[in-house]
Amino acid sequence: MNISQFMGAQVAQLQQTVALSIMDMAQATQAAGATVMLEDFAKAQAAVQEAVAPHPTLGQRLDVRV
Repeated sequence: MNISQFMGAQVAQLQQTVALSIMDMAQATQAAGATVMLEDFAKAQAAVQEAVAPHPTLGQRLDVRV
């Protein structure tokens, strides 16, 4: 094995390592983004629930006419 072949193998390993590192960073970024979206969604749902006033007699009275 000459020097050129040895260096080629090292370059290929380095490329694979860099590619895996980039994929890991992208996955971490996507996971962080998903977490933020879920937290924002939970906050939005809570705000909607607070904004809607319940009916004052809901479930207490029943009007039936025959």
